[in-house]
Amino acid sequence: MSTRLPTALETEDAASASLARTAWLVVALLVPVALLNYLDRQMLAAMNHSMMNDIPDIATKANWGLVLGSFKWVYAALSPIGGYLADRISRRHVICASLFIWSAVTWSTGHVTSFEQLVATRALMGISEAFYIPAALAMITDFHLGPTRSRAVGLHQMGIYAGIILGGFSGYVADDPNLGWRLAFSACGLIGLVYSVPLFALLSNPPRAADARPSPSPLAAVGELFSNVGFILLVLYFTLPAIAGWVVKDWMPAILNEKFNLGQGKAGVSAVLYVQLASLAGAGLGGWLADRWMRHTVRGRIFPSALGMTFFLPALFGVGDAASLGMAIAFLMLFGLGWGFFDCNNMPILCQIARPELRATGYGIMNLVSI
Repeated sequence: MSTRLPTALETEDAASASLARTAWLVVALLVPVALLNYLDRQMLAAMNHSMMNDIPDIATKANWGLVLGSFKWVYAALSPIGGYLADRISRRHVICASLFIWSAVTWSTGHVTSFEQLVATRALMGISEAFYIPAALAMITDFHLGPTRSRAVGLHQMGIYAGIILGGFSGYVADDPNLGWRLAFSACGLIGLVYSVPLFALLSNPPRAADARPSPSPLAAVGELFSNVGFILLVLYFTLPAIAGWVVKDWMPAILNEKFNLGQGKAGVSAVLYVQLASLAGAGLGGWLADRWMRHTVRGRIFPSALGMTFFLPALFGVGDAASLGMAIAFLMLFGLGWGFFDCNNMPILCQIARPELRATGYGIMNLVSI
C-alpha cells in the first residue's frame, strides 16, 4: 500500500493556513488585554465623584486634573521607549509584562487613601501601559501582512471600545454602597493578573523575515523615522483628532454631568456607551472598507481614515452647542463613527511608511505627540 507524499504546493498551503490561524489567535488573545487596558483607564473618569468624596484631600477639579495628567505625562514620555523595546526585544514579553504590572497597579489603586498615593498609582499605570499599545499593534500587523491588516487592527480596537463601555458603567458600581469604587479597581486588577498567565503561555512572536535588518540604535531609529516626510505627516494627522479624543474619554462624563444635571452613573453611561458603540461599528466597517480598497489602490487605507476625519469637526461643534442630552449623544455618535474609521487604519498606514523593525517605535512617537 503506497502513501502519497504531499506536494510542495500542498505543504505551502498548509503552512499558510496554519499561519493564518495563528494570526487570528493573536488578535483573539489581545482583544481582552485591550479591553482591560481601557477599562482600567475609563473607570477613573466614570467614578471621579465617588473617589473625590472618599479621598477629601483631592479637594478640587484642578487636583483631579493632576490625577489624570500624571498618567498621561508618564504614558506620553515612555511610549516611544516602550515602542523601541518592542522593536528591539520580544514583543510577547513586553505585552505580557505590561499587562501583569498594570494589573497589579490597578489592584493597588483600589487601596489608596490619599491624593498623593492616587497620583503615584496613576503615574505607575502610565509606565506599564505605555509599553502595551505599540507592541500589540506591531505584533498584529506582523502577522497580518496585507489583505486582513485593517480588519485585524480594527477588531483589536473594538476591544478597546468595549473596555471603555464597561468602564462607563462603573459609575453605577461606585454608587452602590455594597460595591464601591475600590472593589471595581481591585476586581479588574485581579482579572488582569490571572489572564497574564495563559496569555504568556499562548502568545507567540511572529516569524522573523529572512531579509529583516537589525534594529537600529534609539537615535538612529528616531532619525530614520523623521527623515521620512510621510511619517511626519502621519504624526500630525494622528495628533489632531487625538486631542479631542482624550477630552471625550476623560472629561465627557463630568461635562454631561454639569451641563445636563445628570447623576454620576447616567453621566458616565451617556458619555461612553453611545459614542463607543458607534466606534465599534466604525472600526469594523472602516477596516473592511480599507482592506477592500487596498485591492485597487495603495491609498486604500487612507480613504476611510480621511472619511472618518471629516466627521470630527461637525461632531465637536454639535456636542458643544447641544441644547439637549439627546442632541449631545447624537453628535457623540457621529464622533465615534469617525473615530472608528480613523483608529483602525493608523498602524496599517504606518506599516506602509516604516519598516517592521521601526513600527512600534513609530507608533510610540505618535502616542507621545498626540498626548
